[in-house]
Amino acid sequence: MPTKFDASGKRWVEMEFLLAGTPEQVWQAMATGPGNAAWFTRAEIEEKIGGQLTFHFMPGVTSGGTVTGWEPPHRFGYVEVGWAENAPPIATEISIVARSGDQCLVRMVHSLFNATDDWDNQMEGFESGWPGFIEVLRLYLSHHAGENAASFQISANAQGEDLVVWRKLLDGLGHEAADAGENWTVEAGETFYGEVTRVRQDAEQRYVLMHIAGDVPGVGLFGIYRMGETVRLSVCRFFYGPKAGETAAAAEPQWQAWLDGIAKS
Repeated sequence: MPTKFDASGKRWVEMEFLLAGTPEQVWQAMATGPGNAAWFTRAEIEEKIGGQLTFHFMPGVTSGGTVTGWEPPHRFGYVEVGWAENAPPIATEISIVARSGDQCLVRMVHSLFNATDDWDNQMEGFESGWPGFIEVLRLYLSHHAGENAASFQISANAQGEDLVVWRKLLDGLGHEAADAGENWTVEAGETFYGEVTRVRQDAEQRYVLMHIAGDVPGVGLFGIYRMGETVRLSVCRFFYGPKAGETAAAAEPQWQAWLDGIAKS
């Protein structure tokens, strides 16, 4: 969706989506550090207005900010500074409203003030990047709400056409193609079994999302997207249950080595 703007210089992108669960469950997932690890990325959040917030993305990549809105379990806001070189501060506001049928309507808005459209592409990139993670959040809330969680995001850069790199990634996962509803066994950075719940393939990005079964259940998001002259491969792994932390710590270097091998192949 294109960036919206008004006469004050405010520019924003917004999205709305439904999630299973109570406002308290959705709040825990979206407004706390442990909750964010279950579907997005490792984070620390001081739970108060003026509190500090840090997101840990891929190794060595972090984003920090300040909590500006704290009204559990309905409104959470924060402002990030330095999210891109020379960029103005960007504000994020999340509102949670209970709906019938044990669901919540979530509205998420990213906004900044700027006289030109210099940062519109980056904001629209936020919007296009959220759907895969929102699907992870849906799986977490539907099947694992409140469980202990751990996660990591890793990446590697490859050369070549997007479709060629995508096929290499699928081949490395042991499958020629991907369709939602398939049950996969994967022998890659780990060995596991699970259901493919979503597949996306378009000009912006390609990914396959799996709900993983086993003693340490979880979710895997495996994909590619273009970054200038290179194609970035990524693995986002989420682990649930009492052994989530130790399992994630053991799996991360194995997946990084596997992903580096795919990128160089």
